[in-house]
Amino acid sequence: MKIDDFKKINIEVERLHYDRLEKEPGRDWKRYFTFSTDHKVIGIQYLVTAFFFFLVGGIFAMIIRAELITPASDLVDRTVYNGMFTMHGTIMLFLWTFPSLVGLANYLVPIQIGAEDMAFPRLNAAAFWLVPVVAILTIAGFFVPGGSAQAGWWSYPPVSTQNPTGFLINGQFLWILAIFVSGISSIMGAVNFVTTIFRMRAPGMTLFRMPIFVWTVLSAQIIQLFGLPALTAGSVMLMCDLTVGTTFFDPALGGDAVLFQHFFWFYSHPAVYVIILPIFGIFSEIFPVYSRKPLFGYHVVAISSIIIAAVSALVWVHHMYASGTANWMRLVFMISTMCVSVPTGIKVFAWLGTIWRGKLRFNTAMLFALGGLVMFVFAGITGIMLAAVPIDIHVNNTYFVVGHFHYVLYGTVTMGMFAAIYHWFPKMTGRMYNEGWGQIHFWLTFLGTNLNFFPMHSLGLHGMLRRVASYAPEYMFSNVLASLGGFLLGMSTLPFIFNIIISWIDGEKAGNNPWRAIGLEWLVASPPPIENFDEIPIVISEPYGYGKSEPLTLDRPFIEVETIEKITLATTDNQVEINNN
Repeated sequence: MKIDDFKKINIEVERLHYDRLEKEPGRDWKRYFTFSTDHKVIGIQYLVTAFFFFLVGGIFAMIIRAELITPASDLVDRTVYNGMFTMHGTIMLFLWTFPSLVGLANYLVPIQIGAEDMAFPRLNAAAFWLVPVVAILTIAGFFVPGGSAQAGWWSYPPVSTQNPTGFLINGQFLWILAIFVSGISSIMGAVNFVTTIFRMRAPGMTLFRMPIFVWTVLSAQIIQLFGLPALTAGSVMLMCDLTVGTTFFDPALGGDAVLFQHFFWFYSHPAVYVIILPIFGIFSEIFPVYSRKPLFGYHVVAISSIIIAAVSALVWVHHMYASGTANWMRLVFMISTMCVSVPTGIKVFAWLGTIWRGKLRFNTAMLFALGGLVMFVFAGITGIMLAAVPIDIHVNNTYFVVGHFHYVLYGTVTMGMFAAIYHWFPKMTGRMYNEGWGQIHFWLTFLGTNLNFFPMHSLGLHGMLRRVASYAPEYMFSNVLASLGGFLLGMSTLPFIFNIIISWIDGEKAGNNPWRAIGLEWLVASPPPIENFDEIPIVISEPYGYGKSEPLTLDRPFIEVETIEKITLATTDNQVEINNN
């Protein structure tokens, strides 16, 4: 029998198996609207919900940019503008970034470590269904009197300790309650991920045989476990100040407003690493596949993720240089903040080492990963600048900080998420996306991101403050550029939406491993069966074995021919029959 005949047989086996999977009970679209305990369903629920709110947050952003295209405040009321500023940031962080990354991790981590599901499936489902609660409370906080417009983005005291409406339940209270509920959901998820990774790995899956994406998820969720209780406790204390008359943060009554900043930033700067670490994992998964090379420095990249998690606990005060912080504390936290660049730089050099002289394939996933890497390097340069006390004080509360933050959150994180969606879309849906539409999406996003956020650095260096609806005429040119970039980013999502929907419905069938990638998720069907594996795999080698000709597992899980009663294929040379025996 010729090799081509075997290829035809394999294609037919995959097709029949795919058709059988689609007919399994519980695999229809209705399951995405249920309290499912399947980690893959929960992962899709997170991703779709998060992307919906990504669009909502984007609408707020475009209204803000429309207001800023002219120096005068002539589009929306200033109070409404301030509330939109708050809503944009809240939605993009708590309803897009965190849920989308948790959704991706939910889908991939159990499969990548050879587990059938998460350790606590019901807790996993409960954590997701708190996200719509957070959304309702957040949006209600915008429309109910005394809401986010009065409270401001961070709800800093002493403003936040005042009750402008006199009602016990007002918009400000709802906004803070949303942050509290989001914290509870994230803590539940963190417990689940850490337990799953430590207790449910397949035989042979040692820590240093785990994919880097799993390492980064583990590191991020350890930060959540140790950092989130501070933000959650601060939220509870703030709600008590608003409702029952406590004075934790009211200086006029013996409280300490700066104490709230410590509660807030003790988590909220490490939260940046909670967000960025899984993106590092995505880059580490994508670059070897499309370079056809092993990940350079695998062990060092894995260890550097844990180091980032550890150092992240020592950086929060650099957000408080302008809050009367003692000089010795400024010096200590300036050094500790700069130290984060060391394990981060290790990852960048490892990715460059992986790409160097590789057989590169510039498909959509690779383009988004490369674009995200470029954005991250630029954000890292401005991040080192902001770690320095003199520069940080000079640009404090200006658009320089906004530009830096968005190069991290949009340029790196969002582009990294798009890279992940394109890379694992065939695995999740069993269908291929349209490459042409994907590349249009990339170039619109890459150009729009730089046009939107690069001019903000100049604006900030020249003194333009954030949260302002009107500004001096000399800032107009840069603001026009930024607004045009914002509108271009809004347009860039259209080809993505069209591509994903059409491809999911009627795209070309992908097969199990369209990218010829190495990893447990690529050894199962597309989409994976409900229990993930017919038999739990036994892992016998490290990941990223491109060019090494080493099997990943002892008994490689594959679509078993025995599951098909009989396949008859007509070839040009002969007739091939495959029977159960």
